[in-house]
Amino acid sequence: MPLPEKRKGEKHDKFVQRCMSDDVMVHEFPDAAQRRALCEAQWEKPKMAKANTPDYLTFICPLTVEATGDAEKSRPTFRMVAYTGGLMRITGFPHPVVVDLEGLTIDRQEIPVRLDHNPRQGVGHTQRVAIEGGQVVAEGVISRDTSWARDVAKSAANGFPWQASIGAAVIDAEFVPNGQVVTVNGRTFTGPLHVVREAMLKEISFVDSGADTNTSAKIAARTKETESMDDSKTARNTDVQKDAVQDAPAKEAPETEEPKQEEPKPGEPKEDPGAPAPTPATVNASAADDDPACLSERQVAEMRQQMAAEMRRVEVIRKLCGGKHPDIEAKAIEEGWNETKTELHVLRASRPKVRTVSVPQRPTGPEVFEAVALMASGVPMSRVEAAYQAPVLEAAEKLRGVGVQEFCELASGRQLPRFRRDATGWLQAAFSTASLPGILSNIANKMLLEGYNYIEDAWRQVCKIASVNDFREHSRYRMAGSFRFEQVGPDGELKHGKVDEQKYGQKADTHGIMFALTRQMIINDDMGAFTDIPRQIGMGAAEAIADAVWGLLLSNPTQSDGKAFFSTDHKNYSAGADTALTVDGLTDAEVMFGEQTKPNGRPMGIPASILLVPTALKVPAELLMTSLQLNETTTANKGKPSANPHVGKFEVVSSVYLANTSFSGASSKAWYLLADPNRLPAIEIAFLNGVDRPTVEKTDADFNTLGIQFRGYIDFGVREQDWRGAQKNKGEA
Repeated sequence: MPLPEKRKGEKHDKFVQRCMSDDVMVHEFPDAAQRRALCEAQWEKPKMAKANTPDYLTFICPLTVEATGDAEKSRPTFRMVAYTGGLMRITGFPHPVVVDLEGLTIDRQEIPVRLDHNPRQGVGHTQRVAIEGGQVVAEGVISRDTSWARDVAKSAANGFPWQASIGAAVIDAEFVPNGQVVTVNGRTFTGPLHVVREAMLKEISFVDSGADTNTSAKIAARTKETESMDDSKTARNTDVQKDAVQDAPAKEAPETEEPKQEEPKPGEPKEDPGAPAPTPATVNASAADDDPACLSERQVAEMRQQMAAEMRRVEVIRKLCGGKHPDIEAKAIEEGWNETKTELHVLRASRPKVRTVSVPQRPTGPEVFEAVALMASGVPMSRVEAAYQAPVLEAAEKLRGVGVQEFCELASGRQLPRFRRDATGWLQAAFSTASLPGILSNIANKMLLEGYNYIEDAWRQVCKIASVNDFREHSRYRMAGSFRFEQVGPDGELKHGKVDEQKYGQKADTHGIMFALTRQMIINDDMGAFTDIPRQIGMGAAEAIADAVWGLLLSNPTQSDGKAFFSTDHKNYSAGADTALTVDGLTDAEVMFGEQTKPNGRPMGIPASILLVPTALKVPAELLMTSLQLNETTTANKGKPSANPHVGKFEVVSSVYLANTSFSGASSKAWYLLADPNRLPAIEIAFLNGVDRPTVEKTDADFNTLGIQFRGYIDFGVREQDWRGAQKNKGEA
């Protein structure tokens, strides 16, 4: 409708300005000139109602027919499976995505349907959206009069395999790490993946390739055909209709039965069933249908109706909010709330609020629950305080004393069934999240390391610690040949050193044990029982290493030459009363150690650096290493101090295992001198990939165990190496 050249008054200007700045109008009609034309048309609408001209009667023909309901039947309908509950690849997410249908909110049945999720490419709307059989099913009509809507309908009629895709606002999502298993939509998935736990369905789109390839969309284009009528039948039309159709044959739909499809004449193309539905009969009868002005007016009329309805809705929302609730007003306009929903939110926001004391939100992350478990396990508070920050400790203190069931419910972040009534359901619900298994695994790992560190680890000071990358037999070589530099002759030629390899073996094995959060622990609700088991297992892992090292040393194993590791043949063993740990005995042992030679007969040149003693000799050994003066015990020189020649010479290492009678060869009087294990190792311990601490993993419990199972393991091997690196003194006759 052309704009008048003169001003229409202040009310007109304010109306047009407010209409053009409306958020919905700006979104639906980005072009300012088109938006102004629609607003001007809305202003003129009351005046047009009073007009009664032939042009006006011709243009409202479509409205007269729409009132009969025939136009509604002519719109194509669709039925689609928008989502099947499986994995999707979505831009922006680094891993596959699963939408939890239990948390998908469908707040209304009339949801926009678009093409490729583009808000400007409208297709239609849904009339029914539901979750059925683990799928999002939608039914609706292609109600938009756009090129994209016609493309969707036409392409479907031609057999194009449209797929469907949902557009939803993500409210809550969680990440499932690699290897962990999660159950969503009745199906099991293995990480890494993202699970959208809560989302709100915003729109559904036709796409040519969906993220969920199992979706589908089918369109039924229901067109209403018209049959030709002769000029005598057009006499029943009004005089105004006669003026409108005087140059074209009239078409009119029967009132009592469905029209039959007319067979095309020879040589004429058949009508495509997927094409847009024809205009009702009274419109097709007019040659004005081919007039672009008539088509434009019909589109403007439809947009006017939509704009008027939207403006009434926005006006009601603004009136209800009254300028006091701008957040509610903005959200209601944006999300298409109706009057009832807006009024409900306004009433809730208007209720008087009880004054409350502001309390800072305490942390509820995994560290809080780990600290709670460590407190329940009896770990000294000084250790717990050193591991966590003050806010975490404060939150954990408030949860101190919770049982296993409450702990698991809090850590999983969801309400769990009663365990006594549904043990299996409780376990499935608790461990279907990524948080609880991870928290319990971390707790078990910390408690296992706690126990692992309880056991004496003196073996670390006397053994060479190495790494292997598999479980095969490995060889160790020590170059024992002569590498003495020789004088270079006049010709400048350097001579090659002679290499004699001495070969030693090494092999790592797995040592481990299983433990579980059992049904009995959960029923007893004892958090301490769960933390105590991995601590005991950690102690067992440390004992396994200590047993292997000290058992090997005390067993005095036979070497490849047929002689014992400690023997007079190897010149690293001495016995007799004069081998007791005294100044003289230590002097003799040091001399014997220094006289060790290489296979070529030359001196080793590596001194002893460690004095290894049982617990009974720890104090005498420390006195020998720290006292500057020693008192003589002979009658002639009794009471006369003398200088200590060994002060500070060796590092004292003591172990309770050396005198333990459960080991063959144990003694409370025998003591040892050892070289630095990194220079000349007597014993080597090798860990797989250098991991010298046990590992905890969550596993699926077997059929006979009603609970959640964990396993702790460590991979290591212990072997004797060069006997020249150790010297044993019996300490008695």
